[in-house]
Amino acid sequence: MTKNHMKTHCSILDSICLPDSKLPRIVIIGGGFGGLALVEKLKNKDVQVVLLDKNNFHQFQPLFYQVATSALEPDSIAFPFRKQISGYKNVSFRLANVVEIQPSSNTLITDKGSLTYDSLVLATGTETNFFGLENVERNCLGMKDIRDSLNIRHMMLQNLEQATITCNNEDRDALTNFVIVGGGPAGVEMAGSLAEFCKYILPKDYPEYPASLMHIYLVEASNELLGTMSKNASLKTLKYLKKLGVKVLLNESVIDYNGKVVQTKSGNTLLARNLIWTAGVKGHFPRGIDKEHITNGNRLKTDAYLKVEGYNNIYAIGDIASLISKDTPKGHPQVAQVAIQQGKHLAMTLMNLINKKPLTPFKYKDKGSLATVGKRRAVADLGNFKFAGYLAWLLWSIVHLMSISGFRNKLMVGFNWAVSYFTYEKSNRLIIRNFKPNLNIDESTEAISKKDLIPK
Repeated sequence: MTKNHMKTHCSILDSICLPDSKLPRIVIIGGGFGGLALVEKLKNKDVQVVLLDKNNFHQFQPLFYQVATSALEPDSIAFPFRKQISGYKNVSFRLANVVEIQPSSNTLITDKGSLTYDSLVLATGTETNFFGLENVERNCLGMKDIRDSLNIRHMMLQNLEQATITCNNEDRDALTNFVIVGGGPAGVEMAGSLAEFCKYILPKDYPEYPASLMHIYLVEASNELLGTMSKNASLKTLKYLKKLGVKVLLNESVIDYNGKVVQTKSGNTLLARNLIWTAGVKGHFPRGIDKEHITNGNRLKTDAYLKVEGYNNIYAIGDIASLISKDTPKGHPQVAQVAIQQGKHLAMTLMNLINKKPLTPFKYKDKGSLATVGKRRAVADLGNFKFAGYLAWLLWSIVHLMSISGFRNKLMVGFNWAVSYFTYEKSNRLIIRNFKPNLNIDESTEAISKKDLIPK
């Protein structure tokens, strides 16, 4: 970079400093799969790219559940943005949380200052959707951030330790019971990993009580698991989970939770100090977009070129975008492959706009779906090929390992998986910090008799 390019415009006190450039400025909010795919395709092009994110690292969300269950450390699935963009001469990263978009002036307001854009790309992803269940939101844990995964880990280990101390049978039951809400890939994979923890780790670490004391419930509101995958995948997954000892409750939903007692829509109750919510997500983006351009799931309506409806230079990709058409009446599925393909396509679109070349609409190419249910068990839908078992698990492992950012991270995860494959060992069972749940237990629930609870 030349000395001229190193000059910055920092004269305005509340402006975010950026390298001087006469090139069109593309600002990307969010460094998830879509945002990074876009950055990668725009590197060293004749545009100034600014990546904004509230974290300074990319998170590999598909493996959050392995951090939560002590199989991996968080630094194995996180990669610094600055290392990612090292050598990209036209890309700058700024650690900032964008709070407002001002489309009329092409300005962003962040917690660190303001900046302007020529084109804006929203790749902010989603947050956990508790569907208005305030008590559930207050007392359970979601799994949308690497910090959530660490909270789940510490909650689990602390509760298991507390169970060895208490002499009250009901308290011990609650401390060792786990309820996972949501039968999608995240919920299924979390349930499978917890079941293996119960089967292989608990007897060695906690001889004070039998492994049979720990019960895992997976609650799904519909009549099948993995609703976005094939019937074959759903049935195989149900079979695998039952074999691992997971109690699957279909056509059931959670309506309340006070930190100890789970209330379901059918009137059942479950004792559990551990509730993990994977039942839904909603779009998350800064204020400033007119409500008329927001659709179901708090997603942004886009045209075929990924431009947000009602705006000339604002685009959306990934989970936040909803491209509604005859083929996708509810928008594209909120999965990593969609975000990656949209990021790559939008890079081409933006460069074609700048160079006054024809545009092509976005077309998603479904490469299939994978989900794992513990070790050596997985399901795969690859076009007309639908299979399950060891081969599907091997494919799942290869795809996920290759998708992780950074050679060191690939090496760390691969090594951990190799050790776990032969030993079932999870060596990261450390309570590094004290997790303090925000419990709101109504004293009246303490009197619920065991006959009112779902039998184990």
